[in-house]
Amino acid sequence: MREAVHSFQPSDEWRREQGLAGVELHLLDQTRGKEVNGDLDGDASSVTGKFDGKLAADELSGWDGYVEWEDYPDKKRRAHEILASQTFPPPPEFQLAPIPGTNPVLEGKFIRVRWKLWHRAVGGRLAVVPEESWAIVLKEKSLDMLHLLQFPYNGEPPKRLVTAQPITPNPLHFVRNHGGIPSIDPSAWFLRLDGLVKEPKKLTLKDLQDESRFPRMERTVTIQCSGTRRIEQILLYAGEGDEMINAPWAEGAIGTAKYVGVSLKKVIKYCGGLLDEAKHLELAGADTYFKMNEVMNYVISVPYSKVKAHEVMLVWEMNGEPLPKIHGAPVRAVVMGYIGARSVKWLYRITAISEPSRAPVQSREYLYFNQQVGKHNQRWVDGIQIQEMPVSSAIMSPWTKQVVVHEGKIEVKGWAYSGGGRWPERVEVSADGGFSWYAVPIENLSPKHKFAWRTWHTWLPCDIEGWIEIVVRCWDNSLNTQPTQIRNAWNWGLHVTSSAHRIKIYSVNKAKERTRARLEEFERRGMSFVPITRPTEFPYMTWEEYDEYFKKNGPRDVEE
Repeated sequence: MREAVHSFQPSDEWRREQGLAGVELHLLDQTRGKEVNGDLDGDASSVTGKFDGKLAADELSGWDGYVEWEDYPDKKRRAHEILASQTFPPPPEFQLAPIPGTNPVLEGKFIRVRWKLWHRAVGGRLAVVPEESWAIVLKEKSLDMLHLLQFPYNGEPPKRLVTAQPITPNPLHFVRNHGGIPSIDPSAWFLRLDGLVKEPKKLTLKDLQDESRFPRMERTVTIQCSGTRRIEQILLYAGEGDEMINAPWAEGAIGTAKYVGVSLKKVIKYCGGLLDEAKHLELAGADTYFKMNEVMNYVISVPYSKVKAHEVMLVWEMNGEPLPKIHGAPVRAVVMGYIGARSVKWLYRITAISEPSRAPVQSREYLYFNQQVGKHNQRWVDGIQIQEMPVSSAIMSPWTKQVVVHEGKIEVKGWAYSGGGRWPERVEVSADGGFSWYAVPIENLSPKHKFAWRTWHTWLPCDIEGWIEIVVRCWDNSLNTQPTQIRNAWNWGLHVTSSAHRIKIYSVNKAKERTRARLEEFERRGMSFVPITRPTEFPYMTWEEYDEYFKKNGPRDVEE
């Protein structure tokens, strides 16, 4: 008699012990005998603290959603007290738990999410910024966008549209915001230039557009988020879960546009130049940023050497149109060849300083750590500051785990890019995991630009059937290329996935007679070939064919 099955273990025990629910695992402290110590987050208390409704008010008429923090230390202190007095939920978990199958992927329709709650806790003008920002997203971005994070908005186009054109249409250009989206009237906007400049000034948009003062520039520039292809690092090992939420970017956190504006170098010259001790320029955006219960404007800095090379633009036009609100209107910075975080949106102030900014985004974030640095020992000084983007590339088609039917050649498409004023010279693709490489024909690469990507496509020879690994790598004009494995690029902050991009596909070579006949059989029977894991519902051969084979080739078993 068959024994009864008893289930004493929790129903999800298998998921946890196999690492499929890592977020639920307890801390195993082997320095304390056999003790297993858990530290799972419970429900956070609701936002109940009192706030000052006048604390976060619009600073200027015509600047909706802009709250000035940097000029008011006392206001920043009061905002800190409000945040420190309350408990907020942790950020959504998507590294050690499944990524939601929704769009927006993270922080969608739910109100009780920490970034929105911070805005509501400070109150005043900030309380409605999340809803205002989402309305701008829906108005200005394509319906095809993949919304990785609803607020602050992070979104990228789907793979099928990333490289459909060498110049990314505005509605499909990726967006990585760090706060809400201000709505600033171009006629009310002005730029403050102060600090270690010889002649501090305020300039309006009309002033910047006066070609008698500032020669106009037009440049084709690729902007890339340092988190591009982060999902590959996450799938290998979990990493830092920043307050800002390190969104699970795929290969679409990159875009190329034609920008029109002026060189910041010319603007500095108009201000009489810099004092001798000035070595960096601090750029401030009108969006509100949060870090460790502190409230501030979004601030970064760039070296003056970068500005002197005319590689920092102040732009008001994107692809022949006024700069969209979601991309920083009326004026944003475009820092060529650097990570996108330095290209400040909703720019309103530039301050000349002697040292790199101590603002969190510059001094405590966007750092590249050694692989043995993590939550147990990290310090801000241990990370390399990420500025210029390294050489990188990605495959847009086919998709990983896709079944590809071909006739000996597989069409592969993608992009390649290198920062710092370098450009892709050669793109190579492999069908055997990186042992043999085929160069993409030069005519299949988009034109060169000093600060822009090159899109590409090629027909990759492939006789092999079954699971194969297609790999792409890029060589730039300085002969830099990419690490071969994701492990070589992994870092605690999950930044800069510069390794060769790898996808696994199931190759079905229709040029082979038996394969062609099998595909025709599926089609004749009206049955789908995919998913390949679904059992074939008809015999692979007749018994007559079976017997004929062994009659011709000898028995399957032998006795002596």
